[in-house]
Formats: sequence, C-alpha cells, structure tokens
Amino acid sequence: MLAWNGSMGVSRYSGIASPAYCVYRFAPGMNPWYFHHLLRSPHYKARIKASSTGVVESRLRLYSEDLGRIEALVPPPEEQAAIVRFLDWANGRLERAIRAKRKVIALLNEQKQAIIHRAVTQTQAAGASVKASGVEAIGDIPQHWEVLPFVRCAVERADYRGATPEKVDEGIFLVTAKNVRKGWIDYECSREYVRPAEYPKIMRRGLPRLEDVLLTMEAPLGNVALVDREEIAIAQRVVRFRLDGERLRPRFALFALNSTYFQDQLQLRATGSTAQGIKASKLPQLLVACPPPAEQERITEQLDKELKPLQQALKRFEREIELLVEYRTRLVADVITGRLDVRAAAELQPVESSAEAESVDEEESIP
Repeated sequence: MLAWNGSMGVSRYSGIASPAYCVYRFAPGMNPWYFHHLLRSPHYKARIKASSTGVVESRLRLYSEDLGRIEALVPPPEEQAAIVRFLDWANGRLERAIRAKRKVIALLNEQKQAIIHRAVTQTQAAGASVKASGVEAIGDIPQHWEVLPFVRCAVERADYRGATPEKVDEGIFLVTAKNVRKGWIDYECSREYVRPAEYPKIMRRGLPRLEDVLLTMEAPLGNVALVDREEIAIAQRVVRFRLDGERLRPRFALFALNSTYFQDQLQLRATGSTAQGIKASKLPQLLVACPPPAEQERITEQLDKELKPLQQALKRFEREIELLVEYRTRLVADVITGRLDVRAAAELQPVESSAEAESVDEEESIP
C-alpha cells in the first residue's frame, strides 16, 4: 500500500507477514541489503510511484506484476557487498549523531514542560497563599484560581465523527489527527484534501474559527493546537472547542492542555492497547486550573519570553537533524547508483552487518 513512499525493506527475522505485504526472496548472488537501499532511494520511489495504481496519493497500491517490470541497477556481487559495507559504516555514524541530538531535544522538552507546568498551576509570586486543587496531578493552586471541567470552559464543541470523506488531489485541506501536533498544526506531514462541494456536509457540526482549540482523541491521543486558518476541514478523531474567553483564553488553554497535569488526566482515562484513545463521555472529567483572564494573559506573555530561548534551541537541533537526513539520502542515492565509487573506502571500514546497522529504535531511526 505504501511502497511508493519507501515502505519496504529486508526483514531481519523469520516469521509470518499479514496479507497487506508481499514477500520476495532474492536469487543467489544478489545482496538483499543492497536492494534494501536501492528500492527506498528517491529515484526508485519515484519509479514505484509511477507504477502504482490508485485515485489519490495516500491510496496508491503497487502490484507484484508492476513491481516486476521495474528494472534494477545490478552491480557485480562484490561491488554490492562493498556498497552495503560502506553504507552500514556511514549510516551507523549518522544514526548515532541523530540519536545524540534527539536526546538533547528530549531534555529540552522536559525542561519546557516543567516551566509550563509551574506557570499554569501556581503563581510565581513569593508568599502567595495557596489551596488544594483537589486534583493530584495539579497539586496546590493560588487561592483565587478555579478548577473547572474543561468542557465547561467551552461555548461550542464539535466532534466530526462519521463516514470518512473522499480524498482528492486538491481542494480544501483536511486536518487529520496526524496534522495536529503538540502546540501547532503541521500542514506538511500529511496532505489530504476534500472537495469544496462536500465541505458543508463534512463540517455540518460547525465551521472552525481562528483560535478554536483542536484536541486529538486517538492516534495520537492528547495533541492540542489552535486553529490558525479558517479554510480547513476537520477529520475524525479531532474535536474542536470554542472557548469562553471570560473563563479560559485560547493561548493559556494551549499551554494548560499540553501541560503534564492535563496530559496525565488523559492517559489515566485512555483505553486501547495498540492505539490509545479517550471516549467523548470522559471529556467532562478533564479538569483545568483557571486563573482570572487578565492573569492568564500575563502568564502567557511570561511563558512566551521564558520559552523563546528553548524554542530556538529546539528548532536548531531539529534543523540539524533534517540536514543530516538530507545528507544521508543524497549519500545513499549517489552510492547505489554508482555516482560515488566506494569500493576502496569500503575496504577501510570495519565489518558491521546490515542487520546491526538497521537495529535501532523505530522512533530514532532515520526515515
């Protein structure tokens, strides 16, 4: 189903596969790991995409007879082995560099969460009187704050459950759960569109406005972002809230709902093993600490200032990872197509199996 996007590779295990997969075994003299790199390169992904069948990109399917008609570059066996050996060496070092940067990003995110939690649960003024919030995850809060069910802070709630709308190549952007990140909407990670003529039907439960809150209910659970443009459709598994500004301001809500205390409440009520989700009936149980509106504005302004250096550092490390991924893609493409001859370099590298080079955590591996 996703062969056009590079979703294929050599298995490191013996076992069984679901009917969604086709399994191929290479002829003697062919190095499977060489083809592992070849078929996932940009050039071959483009050829595979052109040979796939489907109406829209996300539904393209590659059939075995179409794959069989794609010609492969086949260097001599000894050169295939040299290419694999060099790429194992290069990939291993790139993977380690990226893992190190991701660990730094994780630490920065932990620091960011600690700053946000402290700000959205208590005042920073020394000697301020506090009271028990009644919620273990929140702890003590200032005397003049309230703890309210989040749904009571909304004047409108819309759940867009129903039949999955038909996707088209262009039209109105469909914001799915994949697009909603922790704090922002990612319009690049997944691009799906619906027909303008279908828009009123899809959005019959209410049109979005700027600064409406989006909350993902499943896969992933608990990502929160604000609507930043109105000409969008909203998919299943995403609930939209329009807030009562006299109780909860959107920017403050964005920090509060992405904080550890609110996310802990979500996880406590989640169900499911493979993909956790929360039922709509559980939403009234989710509580949020609410200072007066003017204080929410002050806290938001202070958080913007305090988090700015962290955000800049996070963007820098994320950009460095993007550059390493781009370099790796270019390097693999040049090596497997013969533009870069690595036979001499491969002889200088220590032996490392492709299985070892590939055996990294999925979330840490280079896409």
